[in-house]
Amino acid sequence: MSTTDQHAPIDPHAAAAEADAADLAARYGRTPGSLRKKRWIAGIVGATVAVAVVAWVVWVGLFSGTSEIEVEDTGHSVVSDSLVQVRYQLTVEPGETVSCAAQALNSTFGVVGWKVVDVPASDRRTRTLGVDVRTTELPVTGLIYRCWLT
Repeated sequence: MSTTDQHAPIDPHAAAAEADAADLAARYGRTPGSLRKKRWIAGIVGATVAVAVVAWVVWVGLFSGTSEIEVEDTGHSVVSDSLVQVRYQLTVEPGETVSCAAQALNSTFGVVGWKVVDVPASDRRTRTLGVDVRTTELPVTGLIYRCWLT
C-alpha cells in the first residue's frame, strides 16, 4: 500500500462547506480576532465601571455630612380637644440646627394637627424637648414625624 492510497481525495463539497462556515462566522462576528476585541472591550467597560464605583464610594465617604440625627418620642399629653403636647429626645452633633415636624393623630390615625419646630443649635448632644400642637379635633396621640438638619 502506498502513501497515496491512504489519503482520500479531497471532497470539493466539504471544502465549500468549510468556506461557507468561515464566511458565516465572519459575518456574525465569531472570528478569533473579533472575540479578542470583544474581550478587550468588556474588560475596559468593567474596569471603567469599577473605577466609577470606587470613586463614588470614596466621594460619599469623605465629603458627605457626618452629622446624624436621632429622635425618640418620650411621651404626649392630650391637653384639650384642640391641643396635644409632644415630648421627645433629640440627639444631634453640637452646633447643628434642626427642624422637626410634630403631628397629632385621631382615633383613626388621621392627622389632625401638624407643626414644624425649629430647634436652635446647642452645645449639648442630647436634649429633651417638647412642642404644643394645635388640632382640628380631639387627638389621641402626638408624635414626632421626622427631623432634618437646617
